[in-house]
Amino acid sequence: MVNPQFRGHYRLDWWTFLVSTQRVGGSRLSAQYVLASASPRRIQLLTQLGLTFIAVPADVDETARPKERPQSLVRRLAATKAITVSGHYPDDVIIGSDTVVAQGCQIYGKPRDEAHARHILRQLSGKRHQVYTAVAVYCAQQGRGYVDVVVAHVTFRSLAALEIADYVQSGEPMDKAGGYAIQGQAGKWVTSFEGNLQTVIGLPTDQVKHLIERIGSGGATS
Repeated sequence: MVNPQFRGHYRLDWWTFLVSTQRVGGSRLSAQYVLASASPRRIQLLTQLGLTFIAVPADVDETARPKERPQSLVRRLAATKAITVSGHYPDDVIIGSDTVVAQGCQIYGKPRDEAHARHILRQLSGKRHQVYTAVAVYCAQQGRGYVDVVVAHVTFRSLAALEIADYVQSGEPMDKAGGYAIQGQAGKWVTSFEGNLQTVIGLPTDQVKHLIERIGSGGATS
């Protein structure tokens, strides 16, 4: 057994698989990519890179560990998703991602139900919060993968109880980290923003491209 190392201040020990590669965009990259997600938003963003890939949901427990910080949580889950899906696609390069919203150490994932969604939005109302997204790319041929975490800072204006209720009733928040879609109706609530919009949507493509290039170059960095 080889221990694949997830670089970027995180490491996992897993069984390894062989990955075939081909030249894409000047780098040695995978002949087949698998996105470890069924999210329509992540699928759309990854499509923008021009990759040929399939999307497969990763069945993992997304519960935060006691005292786990948001950066550590998304890093762990993105890597775990990639490794989990690789068990079914041993010849491919797997791309995993995870996103959470946080205020300090308070972490908000996807709402459990409408009441939870309303609660989250009340907490975000009129305040600044952070959105953390991790991207993991796993190459079993090298016995390792790479993880990168990026953060965006978002501030909402104060939200009236009625507009929170109407928004939740629309259904848009229910499968989104933090209970909102910045590219949707919630975009009008934003009074300040720092970072990459793709971080909030759930898959920053610059990080995906960078990590795939690292895999293709055997881990070397320029």
